[in-house]
Amino acid sequence: MFSQFLSPSVLIILAGGVQILGYLFINQTYLRLTMLCSTSLYILYYFHVADTPLWGAIVISTMTLVAILIGLAALYARNASWSVPEQHKDIYPLFDELMPGDFRKVMRLASRETLTADRIVTREGENPDVLIFVTKGTFHVQKGRTRFNVPGPTFIGEVAYLRGTPSAATTVLPVGTEVVIWPRATLARHTRTAPRLKLALDALISRDLANKVSFAVSPDAEHH
Repeated sequence: MFSQFLSPSVLIILAGGVQILGYLFINQTYLRLTMLCSTSLYILYYFHVADTPLWGAIVISTMTLVAILIGLAALYARNASWSVPEQHKDIYPLFDELMPGDFRKVMRLASRETLTADRIVTREGENPDVLIFVTKGTFHVQKGRTRFNVPGPTFIGEVAYLRGTPSAATTVLPVGTEVVIWPRATLARHTRTAPRLKLALDALISRDLANKVSFAVSPDAEHH
């Protein structure tokens, strides 16, 4: 026999209230936790609202409960530091706009190497087929008649990637430069189907662009 506090009428009010509260959360973890709580209350309600438990509703709600738990586990895995690939942990701090799980997905699409010879990776006026992140080293950029050096870590080809336009400069990576390389078409295809990943990657690239602009107009740079 249920107490007054745990009567079916109180359970349904609590379950509905917690569910409505959950819809107010933007944070996915909080949303799923409230859905977990409300679904559990609904299951209790279905057990006691009638003389015979409502088994159909209980089974469906239990399946919903399992789905919520799987979703919570996936969220935890995406945010957990252990999900960063061991071989790329040294460069993860350079990609701190990305959650560990998103970083893992991005790196699956990339190749990472240390150049054994000079390489031209973009040509002015041509569409580059890769997006490159220089993790270590300084490279040479030529735009028109102007030639200058750019230190890493930084992106190469990010404007062409974001805007779908030809490269604005020719870029030469010297031997010994450490890089991460993504096929441009592959990366664009994957981010189209993962809006959250696209937003995080675009934010990372935008920050990199802002840093380049700051470097270009700094008083120290003007004196060189």
